Amino acid sequence: MPVPVVIGKVGIWSLELRFGDKGQSDEAAAELDELGYGALWIPGGIDDGAPADVKRLLGVTKRAAIATGILNVWKHEPADLAAWFEGLTDAEQARTLLGIGVSHGPIIGEQWGKPLAVMRRFLDGLDAAGMPRENLCLAALGPKMLALSGQRSSGAHPYLVTPEHTAQAREILGPGKMLAPEQGVILEKDPAKARELALGALEHYRMLPNYRNNWRRLGYSEEDIDSCSERLLDGLFAIGDVDAVAARVQAHLDAGADHVCLQVIGGPQGASFDVLRPKWRRIAEALL
Repeated sequence: MPVPVVIGKVGIWSLELRFGDKGQSDEAAAELDELGYGALWIPGGIDDGAPADVKRLLGVTKRAAIATGILNVWKHEPADLAAWFEGLTDAEQARTLLGIGVSHGPIIGEQWGKPLAVMRRFLDGLDAAGMPRENLCLAALGPKMLALSGQRSSGAHPYLVTPEHTAQAREILGPGKMLAPEQGVILEKDPAKARELALGALEHYRMLPNYRNNWRRLGYSEEDIDSCSERLLDGLFAIGDVDAVAARVQAHLDAGADHVCLQVIGGPQGASFDVLRPKWRRIAEALL
C-alpha cells in the first residue's frame, strides 16, 4: 500500500544539482544526504529531462527524498511519467516525490489553457495510469490550486512565498496534507550585495502573472513588485546570516509548513558548488 514520502523538516532546492556538472552534483548530493537534509529538490520546468536526474540522484543518496519542483505538465505525458515511476525499485519509489505544475501563460504560449482544468486532466491521466497520489504534490499558489493539491495529491509545494502565505495555505489544505514551501536564502550581510542577488533571482519571476497575482493577494502593491521594494525582498528572502535563515524556517513551520526547502541564491544563473557547499554546511550545522 502506498505511503507518504518522508521528507523531513528541511530540504535543499537547487538548480545546480540538476544543471551543474554531473560529477560535482553527485558529490554534493551525497554530502547533503549525509548532512541530514530530508529532501533534495530539483527544477524540471523547462524540459522533460528531470526524471532522469531524479534517478541519478537516487543512486548517489541513501536517505534523502528526491523531489521535483516542478515537472511542467506541458513537457510530459501522464502515462509516461507513471511508467517511469513504475520502473523504479520499491526503495527508490519510497524516496521519490514528483511535484508538478502548469507553468505560466507567457512561457507556454498558444497551448496555454485554464490552469485548474489543465491540471485536473493531467491528474486524471496519472490516476488512470496508476501513479500513486502519495508520490505527487502540486505547485500551488492560489486558493483553488491549493485546494486541488489537497484533494488530488499529497499536498502543495508553493514557490517564492512568505510565512503569511504558508499560514493561508495550511488553512486551505487543512490538517494531514503536506505543505512544503520553497524559501530563498541569501547568506550575505552586505545590503547592497544582498539586494543585487535578490534582484537577479526575481528578474524572471516578477514578470509572470501567477507570481504577481499571488504577491498582490499577500498585500504587496504594484509599486512593490515593479520596483522590487525592500519590503518585497525581505518578505520573499531570508537575508543575512544563518540565524536569519533559522528564524525564517521556524516562521514557516509555526505557520503550518511540514517542510521548508531552502534555495541558496548564488546568482541569477546559479552558483558553483565551491560556493554553495560551504553555505549548505553552515545551514546544516544551525538547523539539522
